[in-house]
Amino acid sequence: MAAYAVCVRDDRVLLARSPAPGGTHEWVLPGGGMEHGEDPLDTVVRELDEETGYRVEVTGLLGIDSSRRSLRREGLRGPVDHHGVRIVYEARIVGGELRNEVNGSTDLAAWHDLDAVEGLTRVRLVDVALGLWRERPLNGRVHVPER
Repeated sequence: MAAYAVCVRDDRVLLARSPAPGGTHEWVLPGGGMEHGEDPLDTVVRELDEETGYRVEVTGLLGIDSSRRSLRREGLRGPVDHHGVRIVYEARIVGGELRNEVNGSTDLAAWHDLDAVEGLTRVRLVDVALGLWRERPLNGRVHVPER
């Protein structure tokens, strides 16, 4: 379980950069895994602060993304059947200053023009979240094919 936020301001979206296999990087939505017993809303507020330096106010629930895939994990003989459930909120910045995460899962936080996101190396969740933000489907789901 994880919680993420779409923060859009002046036609720009806030993203974080995460290391990817092969020494490359990919852009991700700010947010992350819930700690045991943590409320998802508290998770997204904490994660945004950790990854971007911003304090946020959650302004809405956009939807839920669920993905299932087979992953290889170091130290295990076979693949792991991984099922991820990601809650996507909308949030607005209420304080703090943009900064990069130190010793975390991301190394850079930045604002990107919405029109430029398609050209970024990014994880699928960025497309899902922006689809939820744009379409606001009543069932809280959008279809975004795997790339």
